[in-house]
Amino acid sequence: MAIFALVDCNNFYASCEKLFNPKLANKPVVVLSNNDGCVVARSAEVKALGIPMGVPWFKIEAQARQCGIVAFSSNYALYADMSNRVVEVLSLFSPNLEVYSIDESFLDVSGFGDLNLVEYGMEMRQKVQEWLGLAVCVGIAPTKTLAKLANHCAKKGMAGSDGVCDFTVMSDAQLTQLFSGIDVGEVWGVGRKIAARLQQLGISTVLQLRSADTAMISARFSVVLERTVCELRGVSCLDLAEIVPDKQQIMCSRSFGQYVYSGKELEAIVASYIARAAEKLRTQDSLAGALMVFIRTNPFSPHEPQYQRALTLPLPNATADTRLLVNWGSKIVRQIFRAGYAYQKAGVMLSELRPRVMAQDTLFNNGVDLRRSQQVMATMDMVNQRWGRGTMRTAAEGVTKSWQMKRQRLSPGYTTDWDGLPVVSAV
Repeated sequence: MAIFALVDCNNFYASCEKLFNPKLANKPVVVLSNNDGCVVARSAEVKALGIPMGVPWFKIEAQARQCGIVAFSSNYALYADMSNRVVEVLSLFSPNLEVYSIDESFLDVSGFGDLNLVEYGMEMRQKVQEWLGLAVCVGIAPTKTLAKLANHCAKKGMAGSDGVCDFTVMSDAQLTQLFSGIDVGEVWGVGRKIAARLQQLGISTVLQLRSADTAMISARFSVVLERTVCELRGVSCLDLAEIVPDKQQIMCSRSFGQYVYSGKELEAIVASYIARAAEKLRTQDSLAGALMVFIRTNPFSPHEPQYQRALTLPLPNATADTRLLVNWGSKIVRQIFRAGYAYQKAGVMLSELRPRVMAQDTLFNNGVDLRRSQQVMATMDMVNQRWGRGTMRTAAEGVTKSWQMKRQRLSPGYTTDWDGLPVVSAV
């Protein structure tokens, strides 16, 4: 029988911010989205204050001052590095591991039947806490959907758990009682819209969804939700994804730190986004066959004239060369740009991706030396990896970037930047 363990870091972004700043212990901490817009992470203290997820920061700024809430800009480099460290620790507990998200991993513990899995989960928690200073919860079950649900119970302290909840040691009567008190919206893959439709059918708890007729679920919803019902019944339908599949599309978009009015500045912005997307494209050793660029004004400023436009361009030759992609991107911007608007966001998407090894040369390659192109991009990636992103870049990206998103509350790069290392002074 398959047995999965889902390990989830508690309040991950906020916990990372607290980790390197002892003054924040027991203080309410929030992490804000791009441009310091909305709350995307909350410490336990903030949750206790009733601050909802996704609330715009400006709406709670006064309350935050009264309650002593400390706000940080999103420090993605720090969070990614700490996530990698957590995965490295967890890999010691199972050779088969799926990194599901930045703060969640599934472990296959099917072959560990001779162990007490609750104690094994406690050991995972202890090692991550001791070695990294982060708290995690562990959910154990015969399916991935149930493991997610067990992790929810572990976080909420349900079923007598102390950070670890193991459904495999619970009787069906115990699970029935437990599931009858959990809202159906807590099931993995059941969002608000699906939960509302289920409630209209009288299905408001996990128990009721588990007992629902699968044919009806498939007909009224989808085979995906039918599979979820089977997983709730203990039938494993989702395997561990140990190898992350290549992306079929790569997108990069950001809101600006200030309005942009110039077409030339928009070209520089789009060039920067293309450079980031092309870097990701080369990481998975792929080529792009099409490029989409979009620009838009701020839809939340009705007093401003509104305009948005997107254009997708099939490329004459699939490529991963930043220079070629930037050239095409600039042409798209010049075609869709309209003067007289305050632009607030832009984005690019690389699509029609294919493995580089399967690419075929063409009779007319527009004068591009494919081998030289690959060598130049490899050199650029090597320099940027060693000395920092943007060390080597195209001139089209510009030098000054006044449009970059606001990150006025950014914490130091404690683990990714020498200048961000904590300093201890001896008295």
